[in-house]
Amino acid sequence: MGRAREGNGRAALVYNPVKVRSVNALTAAVSNRSARAGWEEPLLLETSIEDPGQQVTRRALDEGATVVLVAGGDGTVRSVAESMRGSGVPLAILPSGTGNLLARNLLLPLDDVAPMVQAAFDGDAAAVDIGLATLTRSTGEKERHAFVVMAGMGLDAAMIANTNPRMKKQVGWVAYVDGAARSLARAAPFRIAYQFEGRSLHSAKVQSILFANCGALPAGIELVPDARVDDGLLDVALIQPAGPLGWIGVWRKIWWDNSVLLRFRLGRRVVSRTRNQSIRYVTGHRIEAAASEPHPVELDGDEFGEAARIRCEIDRGGLVVAVPKGHVLTSSRRARVLPAGR
Repeated sequence: MGRAREGNGRAALVYNPVKVRSVNALTAAVSNRSARAGWEEPLLLETSIEDPGQQVTRRALDEGATVVLVAGGDGTVRSVAESMRGSGVPLAILPSGTGNLLARNLLLPLDDVAPMVQAAFDGDAAAVDIGLATLTRSTGEKERHAFVVMAGMGLDAAMIANTNPRMKKQVGWVAYVDGAARSLARAAPFRIAYQFEGRSLHSAKVQSILFANCGALPAGIELVPDARVDDGLLDVALIQPAGPLGWIGVWRKIWWDNSVLLRFRLGRRVVSRTRNQSIRYVTGHRIEAAASEPHPVELDGDEFGEAARIRCEIDRGGLVVAVPKGHVLTSSRRARVLPAGR
C-alpha cells in the first residue's frame, strides 16, 4: 500500500456500534487522518443485525474506497472480509471485539486502534489467505461463506451456541468455558467421512472437526499450531478423545504440548515422541466432510445452524490486509508485500 500521497485515496470505516466503545472518537480519528492525508471525506458505515457487514462493505467498494477499516468483533471482521475477498483493496483491522482472532494471528496491535488507523493510510499491505466453506443442509440446500480464522462442525459449534451472550460481554472469551461445560454434558461423538481432493477417503469418530486458516486463540493457546495465514494450506484438526478421560489428553495437547512445549527445541522433541491421539492434524488444500446426520456448524465463532456436509478450501492470497510499516506476520516467512499504491 505504501505511504499515502496527496489526495489519492478514500477510506471507508465499517463499524459495529455494539462493539465499538466510542463511535464518535473512532469516526473522528479516521476523518482527521483522511484530512491530513488529503484524501476524500471517508465513508462511515454502520453494521446492523440485518447486515453484519457484507452489504455496506460492497457499497464502500462500489463508491471507490481504496482502504477499508473494520471495527467490531470476529463476526464483523469475517463479514467484511467476505466482501473484500478478491478486491485487492487493503483491509485494516481495528481491534474491538472479544477475541480479535484474525488480528491476534497476524500479530497486530490489540490494545489500541491508533496504530491500525495509521497503517490504513501509510502502512504496508500483505496478501493473506481466506477460507471458503460450502455448507450442505439436510434439505440439500447449499450455502457458501468465507472464514478468516477457522470453521468447525460438532462440539465447538455447540459450545458457541451454548455461550451466554451477556456473560461474553461481561467477561470476554472466558465465557466460552461456561458454554463448553454445558455442551460437554450432552456431547456425543459422531462418525464422519472426509476426503482431501485427490486423496483417499477416510472415516473417523470425532467430537469436532476444525478447518483452520490460522490457529492461535486468546491467552496464548495454540489450537492448531502449524496453521499459517499465508501458506495456502488448510489445517484440519480431528478432535477425538477416547471417553471422558480422553478430554484430559485434549487439554494437555492444546494447553501444554501446542502452547508451551512447541515453543522450544527440546519441547518439540518431547512432543514428537509422545503418542497423544486425542487431536489429529491433517493438511491439504480442499476437503469435504460428511456426517450421517446434521451437526452444528460455526465460522469464526458465529453460529451457522446445522449442516450434514461441509466443504472447505483456501483462497491463497485472497485477502489483502493493511499492517504497520515493516510488520512481520506470524508466519515463519514474511507475507508477500504488495507494491506502493495497491
